[in-house]
Amino acid sequence: MQSFIGTGVALVTPFKKDFSVDVEALTRIVNYVIEGGVEYLVVLGTTAESATLSQDEKELVIDTIIKANAERLPLVLGVGGNNTHKVVEELKTRDFSHFSAILSVSPYYNKPTQEGIYQHFKAVAEASPIPVILYNVPGRTASNMLPSTVIRIANDFKNVIGIKEAAGDIVQAMKLIQIKPEGFLVISGDDMITLPMVLAGGAGVISVIGEGFPKEFSEMVRLGLQRKVDEAYKLHYLLANSIDMIFEQGNPGGIKEVFKALGLSENTVRLPLVNVNEDLATRLHNFTRKLS
Repeated sequence: MQSFIGTGVALVTPFKKDFSVDVEALTRIVNYVIEGGVEYLVVLGTTAESATLSQDEKELVIDTIIKANAERLPLVLGVGGNNTHKVVEELKTRDFSHFSAILSVSPYYNKPTQEGIYQHFKAVAEASPIPVILYNVPGRTASNMLPSTVIRIANDFKNVIGIKEAAGDIVQAMKLIQIKPEGFLVISGDDMITLPMVLAGGAGVISVIGEGFPKEFSEMVRLGLQRKVDEAYKLHYLLANSIDMIFEQGNPGGIKEVFKALGLSENTVRLPLVNVNEDLATRLHNFTRKLS
């Protein structure tokens, strides 16, 4: 579990202008974030636009990241959904030899009860051959996985090692940290409150801004873990405006504009997502230019 203390980044799927997967750009991005000092990589999360990738494209993304990573950092694979049976089937059939854990989102759209969420993750935990990190993101799933449910799952299934907590609620995050079992990781899923969560006892972050500015953001998290509060907050406030900007018109449109400014990839997104507007693109390019 030491592998997941610090900064993980939720990798984008870069597309060419014809909307095909850009393997060369993805390789550049993997190398960029590794050289920037992040601790692990998250593959096929929401930021990867996985909802609009075909199965063949998903396999291409996985293979590209495995090859580019070359076993340098731990890899976490997004394996979740709102069809429990389908998730379990993938867990039983996929080769996880290159992965250290899965990240599994709470079921979306169906709006299960807390008992339904528990039963879903019971099935996931029992089927998964590798450790499980839960993912709570009510803004996307339309239901909140309550701390009591998280702790129930953590106590009952020892291969559930942590949660990416992205409710954007620092009080809920602190309650989780307060009542969690020893060794269970509470990982921020919200870039703006990452540092407060770390200082409250969180394990780090699975970040979006951290792949745009990996050096600064991962250093902020490390300083927070070391309780070097003033130095950490200096970096937090350096990056704060960029965090607001990358989410202002949706994810991953904002972070892809940063990658365009860095010369790493095109800014192409797939419908129903669209590019950020010209005003935001200009502000993101200006920020990126100043920071680099």
